[in-house]
Amino acid sequence: MDAILLQILNGLDKGSAYALIALGLTLIFGTLGVVNFAHGALFMIGAFCAVTLQRILSLSYVTIDNTQTDFLGNPLKVQTPYVEGWFGPDIGQAIIDWSVPLAVIFAIPVMVAVGFAMERGLIKYFYKRPHADQILVTFGLAIVLQEIVKYFYGANPIPTPAPPQFAGSFDFGALIGLTPGAVIYPYWRMIYFLFSLLLVGGVFSFLRFTTFGMVVRAGMADRETVGLLGIDIDKRFTIMFGVAAAVAGLAGVMYTPINSPNYHMGMDFLVLSFVVVVVGGMGSLPGAVLAGFLLGILESFASMNEVKQILPGIDQIIIYLVAIVILLTRPRGLMGKRGVMED
Repeated sequence: MDAILLQILNGLDKGSAYALIALGLTLIFGTLGVVNFAHGALFMIGAFCAVTLQRILSLSYVTIDNTQTDFLGNPLKVQTPYVEGWFGPDIGQAIIDWSVPLAVIFAIPVMVAVGFAMERGLIKYFYKRPHADQILVTFGLAIVLQEIVKYFYGANPIPTPAPPQFAGSFDFGALIGLTPGAVIYPYWRMIYFLFSLLLVGGVFSFLRFTTFGMVVRAGMADRETVGLLGIDIDKRFTIMFGVAAAVAGLAGVMYTPINSPNYHMGMDFLVLSFVVVVVGGMGSLPGAVLAGFLLGILESFASMNEVKQILPGIDQIIIYLVAIVILLTRPRGLMGKRGVMED
C-alpha cells in the first residue's frame, strides 16, 4: 500500500505538468484550430522567467566590510545584492529565496505578451492552412526559441531552488494515518500538484462563469454564428492564445525546482503532451486534464524497478502503448467530440 501510494504521488507531479501543457494546447486548438508545436517552448520560456527573475534579484554591488580582512589584513570586498541594500539583509534574502513563487507574478505579463506576439506575428497567417503546415511552422518556431534561450543562458541546466521552507520532505504516510516514515514526499512536489489544481480550476471557472468565457465557448462550438451576432470573436480567441501561453508558462515556472531549466525541456514535454491531448480527445479540455494525470500516474508505476525487471524499458513506452490501445478502441480519445480533425 505504501509503495502504491508513493507511485501515485510521484505520478501526480509529472501528470500535473502534462495536464497544464495539454490544457493550453487544447485551448489553442479548440479556439483557433491550430496545432501548436511551439507550445512546449512556452513551457520552457516560463521556466526561464524564473531563472531571469532569480538573476535580477541577485544583482549586487561591491561594499567594503571592515569587520573582515583577508590574509594580508586588508578589508574584504563583499558582494551585496541590491534588494538587501534596499530592504535590509533579512527581507532582501527572503525575497531572493522566494524568487520562484514571485516569478509567477513576473511571468504572467511576459507569457501573455509572448503569446500575443506569436499569434499576431506568425500563427494568424496559418489559420486556413492544413494542419501539416501548422505543425511544420510551429515546430520550426519552437527550435528557434530554444536556440535563442541556449544562446543567452547556455546549454547546461540551471539550478533554481525552491524557498528553503519548502526544500525538504515531509512524512505523508503519517499525515494520512499510515506507518510513520513509510511515505516521505518532497514539499515542493505537493505544492506543484496543488498549484496545478488551482490553475486548472481557475481556467475552467473563467470559461464557465464569466461572460467572456461563455462567448469563447460559444465561439468554439459555432464560430460563424457568434461572428454574425456582431461579436469580435477573433479578438477574444487571440486573448485566449495569450491565456494558454500564460498557463504553459506558469507550469514551467513552478516546475523549475523539480527539474532544473534547460533549453530543450520544452521539447522533452512537447511530444508527450500531444499524446496526452490525443488520448484525452482533441478539443476536449476535461479530456486533456484527465489524460494528463492518468498518463503521469501510469508512467510512474511503469518506472518501478519491479516492473522494469519484468518489462525492461516499459517506462519509456508506456504512454505510447496506452495511446495506441485507447485510439484503437476509442478513435476520438477518452472525451473527444465527433468531427474534430476527422476531415
